[in-house]
Amino acid sequence: MALPAGVTARRVKTARIEIHLLERGPADGPALVCLHGNVSSSRFFAEAMAALPGDIRIIAPDLRGFGDSELAPVDATRGLRDFADDVAALLDALGIAHAHLLGWSVGGGVALQVAIDQPARVAGLILESPIAPYGFGGTRGLDGEPCWPDYAGTGGGTANPDFVERLRKGDRSADAPTSPRAILTQFYVKPPFVPAAAEDYLDAMFAMALGEANYPGDLVPSAHWPNVAPGTRGVNNAISGRYVDLSAFAEVDPQPPVLWIRGADDQIVSDASLFDLAVLGELGLVPGWPGADVFPPQPMVGQTRALLERYGSKGGVWREVVLPDCGHSPHLEHPARFVELVGAHVGG
Repeated sequence: MALPAGVTARRVKTARIEIHLLERGPADGPALVCLHGNVSSSRFFAEAMAALPGDIRIIAPDLRGFGDSELAPVDATRGLRDFADDVAALLDALGIAHAHLLGWSVGGGVALQVAIDQPARVAGLILESPIAPYGFGGTRGLDGEPCWPDYAGTGGGTANPDFVERLRKGDRSADAPTSPRAILTQFYVKPPFVPAAAEDYLDAMFAMALGEANYPGDLVPSAHWPNVAPGTRGVNNAISGRYVDLSAFAEVDPQPPVLWIRGADDQIVSDASLFDLAVLGELGLVPGWPGADVFPPQPMVGQTRALLERYGSKGGVWREVVLPDCGHSPHLEHPARFVELVGAHVGG
């Protein structure tokens, strides 16, 4: 994959796994660690890294099982802690005691988990279209009450099998709504925008470990609609509310300043997400939906806002910026505004 000028790649052996990362900037600059989302890699950050102020030390690792990092399994019963502990181990290996964390989508959840577990290491947080604090799907209300006791409707069994198979084959076509190219151009960004580096981003999507230990993970049958519940392995199970709960962020001390950036037209992390089986059931696309009184759409944005409001009530400083005409990836769709916001947050 081609990288923008000034952005370089290397591998770093940590106490946990060997991590591939992109980096730019001086070793003595304020550190900014960029954490990618699901079905992606550090490559999605390369253009933003090149555009950010040159005095910032920017590091973008591939999370375990993604990109060119070590193919290590994900213990979903730890929620996002396998990823968060890897990030902490990378900071140790690089000799970084204090860093700003920028987390996109699932990476936003990883950033919050690091802040919960090691708050003194976090200088600031930038949450870009982050997953909700109670995981992805299967919860109701602003406090993340589960729709079913076994969290059916979340986890490894919710991934579209045709999408997974097309990832496995490296399918670059646009002939089906489940093709990786279609997911990239219809959901990662708001159409008709097409990223200039789309081919590199497709390569990044293909460069991930597939299977029960990684993406999407394993599943168990359930008596509850839609008859699949989370297993114990893999990334989609790690983001099930059965195992992840980031609400403790409201209580962290010290309190890093938080910048929350999201697109107004995000279809992935949304109160009406087209990746939430409740929304698909409501639309008649998944049969047997038991109705909104039993399995309502998850208020993903509302849950994040409620968490940050609790954080603010305890003295934490946070700011929400909603970008119009923007989908799930502000750093790709509105790069100049994104760089302005992030540069000011890190510099401030």
